Amino acid sequence: MLKTELLEIIANGENSGVEFKRDDIRPEQLAKEIVALANFQGGRVILGVEDDGQISGIHRDNLEEWVMNIFQDKIHPLILPFYEEIKIDEKSVAVISFPQGISKPYVIRDKKVEKIYIRVGSTSRAATREQQARLFALGGLLHTEAMPVPRTDISCLDEARLQNYFKDIINDPELPQTLAEWEARLLGFGFLTKVGDKIYCTIAGLVLFGKKPRHYLKQSGLRVFAFSAQDKGYQASLDDILDGPLVGRFDTSPKSLIDGGIIERFLGKTTPFISKEANHIDEHFRRETQWLYPIEAIRELVVNALAHRDWTRSIEIEVGIYIDRFEIISPGALQNSMTIEKMLAGQRSPRNILIMEVLRDYGYVDYRGMGIRTKVIPLMRRINNAEPIFEATEDYVKTVLPKKR
Repeated sequence: MLKTELLEIIANGENSGVEFKRDDIRPEQLAKEIVALANFQGGRVILGVEDDGQISGIHRDNLEEWVMNIFQDKIHPLILPFYEEIKIDEKSVAVISFPQGISKPYVIRDKKVEKIYIRVGSTSRAATREQQARLFALGGLLHTEAMPVPRTDISCLDEARLQNYFKDIINDPELPQTLAEWEARLLGFGFLTKVGDKIYCTIAGLVLFGKKPRHYLKQSGLRVFAFSAQDKGYQASLDDILDGPLVGRFDTSPKSLIDGGIIERFLGKTTPFISKEANHIDEHFRRETQWLYPIEAIRELVVNALAHRDWTRSIEIEVGIYIDRFEIISPGALQNSMTIEKMLAGQRSPRNILIMEVLRDYGYVDYRGMGIRTKVIPLMRRINNAEPIFEATEDYVKTVLPKKR
């Protein structure tokens, strides 16, 4: 790092990625700041600078060794930092840099106790229970789709859809006949789970096959709205919350839809707002439907949002249709170490593996898992002459499709 770059960072003050500390702090204090930054987006701890930005310099002997021992002894899992000392006039400053962690949550281990911290603005705080759950989910250590949903049991699941799935979709040769056999089979598939002596629906089982998932899990389903303007207003052309199982019920010879799931219901509900009828009648005395967005791109985005959403967040997926764009917002950050760049390159990293596998069984998603790269982007370029816009934060993932002109 150049001296001028360091001085600019110090002049800008502490923030969500930069922390100033004296070098006489206790090891636990330094570990706390490092853990909090690693659990967020990484950053720098600068030793030898006061909270107000005054440069006091470093004085501890063998500072680099002391810092590396803290990384090794107190921070888990392992983080590999970059350490450098930069001279400013007659004083030296130590800069400890490290990227966002991909093995969250990072913890401080001290006296056989583990503590988790997160970064909130320019401060490091103990993570709440909900924040810890998100960190475990981001690190792939907590599979929220397998968690039990309170007040549920096997009666909350749609028996006809379960029969259809096992018999016609995956061709199971031996269907359960009794309630006990069904419970055993669904426990094995992860659609039910046992806690003590009680059996509950898992999140995956409920959202895939539940009769009314939102009655027990408020963040399930889709919030759909449409406005004849560029922003939300008081007069919505459509404002609805769709509830029901993700998957439809199908006849397989030939394959045809008998009863739609939430994906089919979404397309039926929004078709008037993402298409228009042609002005003329064709030779069959019908008006051709003209789509304002590639329908396969919209279907792909909705399925992705439902398959990959973060179930630790207690809000619904939002789909907004405006006069100039189609917008879908899925709660939660991208899973594991996924980034927009990796997603566009075709890298796969499913958050909810069980839900994803069942959707693959039905054909809602393909086995390559590269729909953004192979469907959404090419279709938008070819049909709408526009690039889809992707945005990811710690709170949501948003995709915007510009309207066809």
